[in-house]
Amino acid sequence: MEIYKHIIQNNYYEFGTAKTPASTISALLGDFIRNGDTRVKRIKQDGGTYSYYLTKNEQNIGIDILSGDTETQNAKPIKINKSKTYEERDLHILLSSYLKNTDTYSKTIFHEQSNGKDNNQIWTHPDMVGIKFQNLQTKASQNFLKAINRVDTFKLSSYELKREINSDSELKKAFFQAVSNSSWANYGYLVAFEFSDSLHEEMARLNQSFGIGIIELNANPYQSKVLYPSVFRVLDFKTIDKLCKMNKKFEKFIEQTEKLMTASEKYISGAEKELDEFCDRYFENDTEVDKYCKEKHIPTNEDDNI
Repeated sequence: MEIYKHIIQNNYYEFGTAKTPASTISALLGDFIRNGDTRVKRIKQDGGTYSYYLTKNEQNIGIDILSGDTETQNAKPIKINKSKTYEERDLHILLSSYLKNTDTYSKTIFHEQSNGKDNNQIWTHPDMVGIKFQNLQTKASQNFLKAINRVDTFKLSSYELKREINSDSELKKAFFQAVSNSSWANYGYLVAFEFSDSLHEEMARLNQSFGIGIIELNANPYQSKVLYPSVFRVLDFKTIDKLCKMNKKFEKFIEQTEKLMTASEKYISGAEKELDEFCDRYFENDTEVDKYCKEKHIPTNEDDNI
């Protein structure tokens, strides 16, 4: 009822002649949790009831409240329809949408646009780069953190993206490509739309040995999930400098992030908007996601249920 009243007060949606709109909202919130949608979480309260909140607002919720039983569930696995194909780069916008939901700015880096004609550069470049800023609530804490160590105000990530990985040899090739491409970043990830169920033991071993995280991408980007987390590493500025020399888009990404980091309070909103416009496009709503997946023949949960 609280959520229903909030929707009505802010004119978010017109329920028309619906007789039980609050019950409809309750059912939809349950679907979010059951489908593993990362935009929504819930906390179990005394008496078996639940309180829901948006993940993006988690940092504003008291730790005493969050110490309850927060719930998210894994999304249902998706089986790829081999009769219709899509390109690997068709998946980039799904990943950028997932990352945007975690407050991470991301940018595709095209290795073919780099200086030189060495085909081995594909093992130097990540498919996408991302940056997430430490979001502190007060100006005092923000200035204090920057005064201690400016590096701690952000985290740079590298992403190697694949359509599907179905064999041990495919996993190792893609994984060590991710290792090579992410040596400069704080976090490195291997991302794929589908992993064979037989590979989880080997994925766990490689993750433990080399620290590269693994993300399973979903046609609904908000249901994507981190299968294995990435291990933090110190930035390699020599490699960052090398990539800046090789690729103008990567250099521009570093410039834009530096501009936002050093912007005064008066100009920070403009710098943030400029970085957002430079980075990859992302979906604004589920309707855009559904339309795009149909156009690109990217299989969805609905396709799997037909």
